[in-house]
Amino acid sequence: MSLDEVRTAFATLPTDRAPDKADWQRLSASWHARLSDRIERLARLRDGLASCIGCGCLSTDICPLRNPGDRLAARGPGPRILLGDET
Repeated sequence: MSLDEVRTAFATLPTDRAPDKADWQRLSASWHARLSDRIERLARLRDGLASCIGCGCLSTDICPLRNPGDRLAARGPGPRILLGDET
């Protein structure tokens, strides 16, 4: 999350009193799914650093087996396997 996103979220907190439990729960609920997704992606990256992440580079022996002809490129740029686009 960017500092601008944190700043925007914090701007929703009350200014006339200290934030209470409900304020923090509302704020954290809005971030929960996004942070969970980010954690899952980072874990896949960590666990797959020595193997193919589906970027289309075909520079490792495993890439042609998992992504022959860079077929995952049709799903968009970037590390498609890392992003969960395995077929």
